[in-house]
Amino acid sequence: MKDVGYLALLRRNPNYRRLWAADVASLFGDWCNTIAIYALIAAMTDSPLALGLVFIAKLLPNAIASPFAGLLVDRFDRRRLMIGADLLRAVIVCGFLFIGADDWVGWVYLLAMAQVTVSAVFQPARSAATPNVCTPDELATANALGAITWSTILTVGAGIGGVLTDLLGARNVFLIDAATYLVSAAFLSRTLIPQQTDAPGPGGVREVLRGIGAGVRYMRGHPSVGRIATAKALWTVGIGAIYYMFVIIAPTLAPEAPSTAIGVLYAAAGLGTGIGPIVVRALVPERLWPQALGIAMVVGGLVYVAFSQLPWVLAVVVLVVLAHSAGGANWVMSAVLLQRRTEDRYRGRVFANEMLMLALVNATTIAAASLVLEVGQLAPRDAVLTFALLQTGVGIGYFLWALASERRRDGPPAGAQGTP
Repeated sequence: MKDVGYLALLRRNPNYRRLWAADVASLFGDWCNTIAIYALIAAMTDSPLALGLVFIAKLLPNAIASPFAGLLVDRFDRRRLMIGADLLRAVIVCGFLFIGADDWVGWVYLLAMAQVTVSAVFQPARSAATPNVCTPDELATANALGAITWSTILTVGAGIGGVLTDLLGARNVFLIDAATYLVSAAFLSRTLIPQQTDAPGPGGVREVLRGIGAGVRYMRGHPSVGRIATAKALWTVGIGAIYYMFVIIAPTLAPEAPSTAIGVLYAAAGLGTGIGPIVVRALVPERLWPQALGIAMVVGGLVYVAFSQLPWVLAVVVLVVLAHSAGGANWVMSAVLLQRRTEDRYRGRVFANEMLMLALVNATTIAAASLVLEVGQLAPRDAVLTFALLQTGVGIGYFLWALASERRRDGPPAGAQGTP
């Protein structure tokens, strides 16, 4: 089966094209919003722990909400859920407009938590809907294009977001973010997403817990699914902490424009995330992707070992690009493998559980990094080295696990390709 090209996919599949366009709009606003929040926190407090708590505030609500969101995605119309999430997020983001530099910093965390809680519905719905609107020969291309889009928007959005935040102030950036959610909802309103899902049950706490438990049992009963679902979370064991530390490292690169420097580092990560999927699709056969997930983790760790030993000048952004190329490859390989191996009626819960693991691991590693920096236990350079070595070890372990497990993995369940 030969995969279609990127332009061919967008030309011949209008439903995927609209889904993709909605992503472009909302992702741009998200990254502008993220840089603006960092700037707002920096204006309200001068604490590495306070910045770390922004990341945690964006992760823990996602972890708590993900199991329930996954059940919603498998029970109700995915298109309507995504539109509703966009509209709610537009309202929530406008709340940042009323926060001043002298206000209680907790309001920033509360609004960020609310925004991410709603996003916990949107993201698994988006991942689960991709196989619904794509044929099997379009699936790998669609996921690679999604990652390239994410990286391009991160590169552009983070870079422009940093500049706009320095020039226009955070308030105007929050307005831009709210507008992008409305544009996303408009594209989704014209998208047809067929799906194979179970009918909603009678409701109640017991029914909800039973539905969530069924998703967990499915992953345990299909090790080839459960194993791949851990890949994104394990990528963040060390890299997640380093990603947070960009906010600490950035002023060293450009003391006169720290918000712009933050944008440059995140833009470099985004550029790498787009390069990785292109390289892995061209060079690595899909049958080797489970083992390649571990290799990508090792590459990311080793690159950041080098990053920790070099002078922190603008030239080191090249290493950021390289490290996150491995991350983009990890993301696309794991997404495609999960979509191919998971039945449609469980797909939302599988992707939600994947996000649950990702959020918990990421929050834990960022909390650890922010605490050691706050108390002065490690200097930023030593912290980067520590977490980079940790990531390298995790990658080696995952590679050996996949190498042994894939030889005896159970076959994908019937109907795993989804409904074109």
